[in-house]
Amino acid sequence: MVLPVYTKNTIEYIPKIEGSTLCSNKSPRRKSKGKMSTPVNGIGVEEGVKSKKPSDSAFKQQRLPAWQPILTAGTVLPMFFVIGILFIPIGIGLLVTSNNVIEHVVDYTDCKSTTEDKTCAEIVANWAEGTPDCWCKLRIELNQSMPAPVYMYYGLTNFYQNHRRYVKSRDDNQLLGKSQTELSNDCIPFKGTNTSTYAPCGAIANSMFNDTFVLYYENAESQQTVSVSNTGIAWPTDKNNKFENPEPKDNLEAAFKGTVHPPNWQKPVYMLDNNTDNNGYKNEDLIVWMRTAALPNFRKLHRRIVHEGSFAAELPSGFYVVDVKYSFPVKSFRGSKQFILTTSSWLGGKNPFLGITYIIVGCICFLLGIAFLIIHIKYGKNPQEIVHSIGSRS
Repeated sequence: MVLPVYTKNTIEYIPKIEGSTLCSNKSPRRKSKGKMSTPVNGIGVEEGVKSKKPSDSAFKQQRLPAWQPILTAGTVLPMFFVIGILFIPIGIGLLVTSNNVIEHVVDYTDCKSTTEDKTCAEIVANWAEGTPDCWCKLRIELNQSMPAPVYMYYGLTNFYQNHRRYVKSRDDNQLLGKSQTELSNDCIPFKGTNTSTYAPCGAIANSMFNDTFVLYYENAESQQTVSVSNTGIAWPTDKNNKFENPEPKDNLEAAFKGTVHPPNWQKPVYMLDNNTDNNGYKNEDLIVWMRTAALPNFRKLHRRIVHEGSFAAELPSGFYVVDVKYSFPVKSFRGSKQFILTTSSWLGGKNPFLGITYIIVGCICFLLGIAFLIIHIKYGKNPQEIVHSIGSRS
């Protein structure tokens, strides 16, 4: 007897060898070392071996009901037009809201000292113990009044607060007032001296922004100081849940005994403010700075204008003078600093990005809808024609 062997182009025949398993209908089986259990559905399963067969459930056997949308021109085209019609007016509204925010930005990176014939940046770069503070003046002209509330921000550029090691360089237990001596190694190299620990420790706290601004309004008669508040500038969740002074809270100097201020600070943490509710780790300037920025160019809320007296309803248009105590160096990392006065809206500060994005997406969807509609009218088929063409092929 010969058996056919199929090759690519021909059929060859080979003889059957008696006793050979080459063409046997029975395949050789491996002897089972263990006992076989009672066959299930005709299949034997070794005792003690877990079956890999999925359980007979609708989920594992893929018998759950499913729904799959059928995308046709009748369903897709209206979606494009609806998105376009909705997004364009929303974007216009967001853009108008952002443009209604009044903002005045002054770069004071290279402002000149009021006492020396050089910039404060040069003086701060060569700062040494005993060097007097550098003060400079900024003149601002407001062409239109700024309705209340008005906020004072500082802005920094090229400062990477989002660096991985910088973000980790803090001790949250210390900031919660739990331990002032046993600190996390994440604070290294700003963990402390040989005899004392830094309060607060870490690179974030050590690099805290420390410029000071005093705002004056100049009119024809005199120069009037604009009152500002250094409270109400931090997130309440941060102040209430992430920062707490150690015990005894009524005597912060004793509470921080055995600690020293970070190298770049000029005063200890318990002397940041005369207001006991805004001192120590509860100081809102510290809390604002400790919330790191996501981008290298950022601004942070510094003060709120106190609207009282002649400034109760607005900051009137005219000339303003800002006395700046210049302490924070930026030239070393090729950065810059800005002083910012701004109003706000229900959307926040001045940022046209969201409105522009909505308008662009809406226009793209509307144009795509028109283009697809033209293609559908010119080349498309209705469902009956499609069914008819499929039936004619079969």
